[in-house]
Amino acid sequence: MTTLATTPAPEPGATARTFTFPGGALGRYLFIRFLLIIPTIFILVTMVFIIMRVTGDPITASQGGRLSPDQLAALIHEAGYDRPIIVQYLEYLGQIFTGDLGTTISTNRPVVEVLTTYGPASLELAFYGMLVAFAVGIPLGLLAAYHRDKAPDATFRVFAVLAYATPVFFAGIMLKLVFSVWLGWLPVSGRASTGAELQMQLLPNPTGLYTIDAIRTGDPAVLSDVLQHAVLPALVLGLATASIFLRLVRTNVIGTFSTEYVDAARSRGVSEYRLVRTHAYRPALIPIITVIGLQVAIVLGGAVLTETTFEWKGLGFILTEFLRARDFVAVQGIVVLLAIIVALTNFIVDVIAAVIDPRVRY
Repeated sequence: MTTLATTPAPEPGATARTFTFPGGALGRYLFIRFLLIIPTIFILVTMVFIIMRVTGDPITASQGGRLSPDQLAALIHEAGYDRPIIVQYLEYLGQIFTGDLGTTISTNRPVVEVLTTYGPASLELAFYGMLVAFAVGIPLGLLAAYHRDKAPDATFRVFAVLAYATPVFFAGIMLKLVFSVWLGWLPVSGRASTGAELQMQLLPNPTGLYTIDAIRTGDPAVLSDVLQHAVLPALVLGLATASIFLRLVRTNVIGTFSTEYVDAARSRGVSEYRLVRTHAYRPALIPIITVIGLQVAIVLGGAVLTETTFEWKGLGFILTEFLRARDFVAVQGIVVLLAIIVALTNFIVDVIAAVIDPRVRY
């Protein structure tokens, strides 16, 4: 006789408890991506610290040759750069966690003050650059896909290659030569004219974002002046990114044309223009969203040359000044901020992509 083993029945009212993550798969994905920000920023901060120490201590880098050996040694000891590197590193991490990025050597200003003074200008320029990238890249990409393998498509692809390959400083010089020197349509450099800047400085608690401050003045002439100064820098910064968006949209729209639901719509007599506009447009934007984080890093990198070319006094402009002065404490603080911005932007982009595309999950 065979005896069958049985599992005791659960007691009445007892239920099996399993942990369900809030928000399901989407919530779990966002939580994991948020946690990944911490090691990402930690690695970036560590790399910046190591690179800044490769050439020695910041005091010697900025003041070497200007002071006597005894004076230099005294400054190094006072700043603590003669201590073991691991001690300096741990103190550096502690300062970052408390929001202290040190004091610049060349100007003796807190690095945080430098960031709050020049950061809004870079933020404003990056916004305008991305606005140009979207306004130019996406429509031209759709048109290139609609006119696939025809003259407009070839023209747009050549434009994309040229826009991507042209150095930022060269494009800036050429645009200034044409639109500022020859035609006289736009200002050569700066963020605003002297009169407009004076009006904005008289505002209570100016934001440093000239577009917002110009609106707050209530003077249309001030706003027009600010926007005119922003046109050329935004074009230079945005066109390189627009070329990437153009090629991505074109490739993905053409790929969408081969899907079954597009074939079904075409068999019902839907025009090619409507297929592009209604069926292939939104799927083509998903890869654009996923690469925005990378493009923000490229835009911030390009802002250094753009701001220098147009004397746009943002973080890129002041970064070159600190590099000339070999003020590595200031350079370190600016680079750390940019690294944190890129990490946070990538997280935000991942959130948007996960909300739009259900396939983006762990």
